[in-house]
Amino acid sequence: MAVNLPLSIWTVTDGRVGIENQALGLAEAIQRLTPAEITTKRLRFQRLFDRWPNALRFWPRAMLADASDRIEAPFPDIAIANGRASLPFSTRLKHWSGGRTYVVQLQDPRTDLSAFDLVIPPLHDGVIGPNVFSILGSPNRITSERLEQEAAPFRTQLAELARPRIAVLIGGRSKAYDMSAATAERLADQVAQAVETSGGSLLLTFSRRTPGAARAALMARLDGVPGLIWDGEGPNPYFAFLEAADHILVTADSVNMAAEAAATGKPVQILALDGDGGKFDALHAALQSRGATRPFSGTLESWTYAPLTETDRAAREVLARMRA
Repeated sequence: MAVNLPLSIWTVTDGRVGIENQALGLAEAIQRLTPAEITTKRLRFQRLFDRWPNALRFWPRAMLADASDRIEAPFPDIAIANGRASLPFSTRLKHWSGGRTYVVQLQDPRTDLSAFDLVIPPLHDGVIGPNVFSILGSPNRITSERLEQEAAPFRTQLAELARPRIAVLIGGRSKAYDMSAATAERLADQVAQAVETSGGSLLLTFSRRTPGAARAALMARLDGVPGLIWDGEGPNPYFAFLEAADHILVTADSVNMAAEAAATGKPVQILALDGDGGKFDALHAALQSRGATRPFSGTLESWTYAPLTETDRAAREVLARMRA
């Protein structure tokens, strides 16, 4: 496919941070390889159609809310779509654009793969096809430059904290996992002991998926531990915590957080949660095999490994296939 530079790239999502960041991460990785302009498209359906299954969204552009971005000409060179809400659009973009747009769908779309030029799912989903390029984890926006930029507003505050700094990234409830109050208390005890034994500092963030009872249990136990706890108010220090950390602890439920942590090259240990990990067990086994992660049982471990660069690998694949 012959294209002019700079490339035009759309990210097409429902705007949820985790979903959008995957698409932006891949778009930005392409932009690091070739001149490109990125446009963020956030989709919002009218309330009447918001809960309709995608199979019934025959005229998706007419179903968009007034506050939604529009999916219309001029169409981009590359569209990177992610999430269930994007599918009524990404499956039609090739037709709408007259073949102009190279359509990339992230994750497992669970639909006919021939609608897309390229599908980039996580390896543990087991998706197979001639237009499938699987990666370990998920695309992300982690680069050393981005981490330094995001850490700048927090640098003075973080500089006062003793080392080692232990970032603790708490997720919560998902289809495969849950976090009971009892599990949260166990994790809090382990984390507190690790911080106190090391003489370091805690950097803790919660997710919107963290159950209220689990959050309360963690806060009650860790409130007096030296460090910072982000409670969801004010600017989010997530990337700053990744940049400042000497160790990173991540709950087992989040592919995004595990991949982002492993992209830093810092020791990453996985916090076990309630539930059957299912296919996520394969993810964690692969990350351990790569040398990026180890289980956490209360003791901080130090080691080195090559940072995970799956987003850059996916970006090179997009450009190679598009230009073939």
